[in-house]
Amino acid sequence: MTDISLLDSLLLGVVEGLTEFLPVSSTGHLTIAEKVLGLPIDDKGVTAFTAIIQMGAIAAVLVYFFRDIMRIVSAWLRGLVKAEVRGSFDYRFAWFVIWGSVPIAVVGFLARNVISGPLRSLWVVAAGLLVWSVAMWFAESRATQARNEQQTTLTDVLVIGAVQCLALVPGVSRSGATISAGLLRGLDRVTATRLSFFLSIPALVGAGLYELKDAVKEQVPVGALAVGTVVSFVVAYASIAWLLRFVAGHRITVFVPYRVAVGLILVVLLAAGVMQPT
Repeated sequence: MTDISLLDSLLLGVVEGLTEFLPVSSTGHLTIAEKVLGLPIDDKGVTAFTAIIQMGAIAAVLVYFFRDIMRIVSAWLRGLVKAEVRGSFDYRFAWFVIWGSVPIAVVGFLARNVISGPLRSLWVVAAGLLVWSVAMWFAESRATQARNEQQTTLTDVLVIGAVQCLALVPGVSRSGATISAGLLRGLDRVTATRLSFFLSIPALVGAGLYELKDAVKEQVPVGALAVGTVVSFVVAYASIAWLLRFVAGHRITVFVPYRVAVGLILVVLLAAGVMQPT
């Protein structure tokens, strides 16, 4: 049985909600927090708990973008039977999200044992934080922001979807990867961020549902799962609203110093033997 207390789940829910959509790596921060709380980060039950409470953050996306999602889903369903609807952007955007989610679904499934095994290491988290900080800086330095959401193409989404797979490495950050890829494709920052939100829905829902079997097998406490999920929903909803306003006028590189600082502190603590990698 995986022993996660209600206090643990409350704290981890806050960490998840705060970091899921910021380009700082929610998985990396959850791994660090779990280690600090004394939880075995390479335990399958803990890995399952981490994936499942992310669904609270996704629920926040569904609520925040409810009208947009209903409009897009409606256009997609009507477009399946009515040719005249297929020229609309909403219909195409629905397919963008579907096709953009294929890479991480395939890679996530094929690499599932690596993700829940060797990658669950604080050395990996530190490397991800540091290396992807360079990628974020590079993306902003090359960003033209020449195109808006209506000008997004299937090629853009396929590239962004492929780059999203890198976020399977703790420390990289799913939002950091997808927003950076969007900027390198010439999309404006708000468009890249909104697309990151929509691509997160199938990716994180799929991961959470897949991990349910391990949560049951490892007997993760239902109360802990419920608390972590609800808390992550509430905190993530506030984070989404803040981030959309923030990125309209700020570069994502403002998060780089924090990422680098956390990565370097981790390296020092691990090298000194103060913290163990797993």
